[in-house]
Amino acid sequence: MLILYWVLVALMVVGVAGAFIPGVPGPSIVLAAIVVWGVVTSFQQVLWALIAAIVILVFCFGVDLLAGYLGAKQAGASKWGQIGAVVGMIVGLIGVIPLPVVGILGLLIWPLIGAVIGEFIYCKDWKQSLKAGVGIVVGSVVGNIIQGVFTIVPLVIFVWTTWSQLGSF
Repeated sequence: MLILYWVLVALMVVGVAGAFIPGVPGPSIVLAAIVVWGVVTSFQQVLWALIAAIVILVFCFGVDLLAGYLGAKQAGASKWGQIGAVVGMIVGLIGVIPLPVVGILGLLIWPLIGAVIGEFIYCKDWKQSLKAGVGIVVGSVVGNIIQGVFTIVPLVIFVWTTWSQLGSF
């Protein structure tokens, strides 16, 4: 049991790190590890960590949706730029499947390319198009930083509330 505990804590640390990387479901990994420990221990002492993980997961979905949008809005991107960024994100996600490392970089590059192309179709100005694309990518990166910071919370709560169980294994 002790080995499982530390493996799950390590998995949660990977989840926290993954929350900083676009396209990696860090909060979901943390939640899954907490659920596994909960199943093994009949959910003794994991209630608060489980609630925190679920709340953070929902919060992170919202951050994902809003971050790119707010970055685009700050940069003055049109709907075309935003649509281009979404199309670029889909292309980037497809790239994650066969080439994970290249795909993760693609999750930054393809939304930028998509936003620039979409914005250029709308305004025919490369300078404005590039500004809009950068705004969208910066918004997404800031969103990932926020997600990473908040994903630490369920990990800390988990360790805090389950630490006393370790002596019984």
